[in-house]
Amino acid sequence: MRVLVIHSEEAFCQQLYHFLQQAHYLVDCAATHAAAVERLARHEYDFVLLAAELPDGDGLALLRAAVLDPMQPASFIVLTASAGGVHLKAFDLGADDCLPNTVLLPELERRMQAIVRRRFRLQDPKIRFGNGFVMDLAAHTLRHNACPVPLSSKQFDLLHYLLLHRGYPLTRQQLGAHVWGDDVASQRASNYIDVHIKNLRRALASFASPDFLETVHSIGYRVAA
Repeated sequence: MRVLVIHSEEAFCQQLYHFLQQAHYLVDCAATHAAAVERLARHEYDFVLLAAELPDGDGLALLRAAVLDPMQPASFIVLTASAGGVHLKAFDLGADDCLPNTVLLPELERRMQAIVRRRFRLQDPKIRFGNGFVMDLAAHTLRHNACPVPLSSKQFDLLHYLLLHRGYPLTRQQLGAHVWGDDVASQRASNYIDVHIKNLRRALASFASPDFLETVHSIGYRVAA
């Protein structure tokens, strides 16, 4: 999943960047209001972690505009140095959560997981699909009838993103942007994604039929509902 961190404190951004990367997120950073506006205009994100105070603009004004954009599907978590009125205003403007800058990073990531479960109507961190497959989002593992299914990190992320959108076709460009980032989204996306889907199917087929992973002609791929 792809995350945009909008915060002017470089040390905090770097800490958050490395933590989220280790938790298997793709992370972009913007230190100013202007840079954030440019990023949001060019890319789709799954999460935006937004400082309420920015050096060249109002973070909450950015939130107000972004949540009204139908092309930006991100969930927004506002980070603030103060409590009280700022938190309430952020929620009124559509924030999915609001936390202090001092939040412990494991707690932040757990809150992100909780938002994913609510957004995609998951009962728990385990997604069951196909004939006996279980993906454990918290442990970042895939099993088939209790046997570990070995996947590369990107194969896991690719399957995870398709499962979250089960029943809906995703384009190769969407998969590239949310699983690999700009490089694949803008260059050689079609063949690159096709090869990874082929390898993913082969890995799954060692345990059970991957027929649930469908090719949608002229669009991309989907996991059958």
